[in-house]
Amino acid sequence: MKLRIVIFEDDPGLRRLLTVIFDQEGHEVLSFPNPGGACPIYHDEKGQCPQDYACGDILITDNRMPRMTGLEFIRRQVEKGCKGAILNKAVMSASWCHEDIRAAENLGCRILYKPFRLDDLKNWVRERQLDIDPVRKLALLH
Repeated sequence: MKLRIVIFEDDPGLRRLLTVIFDQEGHEVLSFPNPGGACPIYHDEKGQCPQDYACGDILITDNRMPRMTGLEFIRRQVEKGCKGAILNKAVMSASWCHEDIRAAENLGCRILYKPFRLDDLKNWVRERQLDIDPVRKLALLH
């Protein structure tokens, strides 16, 4: 089954690597340096998510990004009615503190310590894929 994987990573080398790897696995990959160009709730602090369906099946985000951390973004998604499944979100960081680890766990996120093994991330995506309905609907993105 082809998944739609959304990646937010401000490091262009890692963003490109993850894009190529999951593209080669046969998935649709949307990758951005931050959620600003991809998610309407990133800029709108008051409104709810306007999508009828999830924008993607899997979210992989860096935690340390300019303007907003990955955990802050995921928290905003939850608060604003994002249709994405919270169990399908992974957060990467080279500098985890106890507070961020607790926040990620409370949000149901997979925690990745940079540098991580690419096989570990690929295996996590395959595990999550087993719980995704193959006839699910995803938002039309333009």
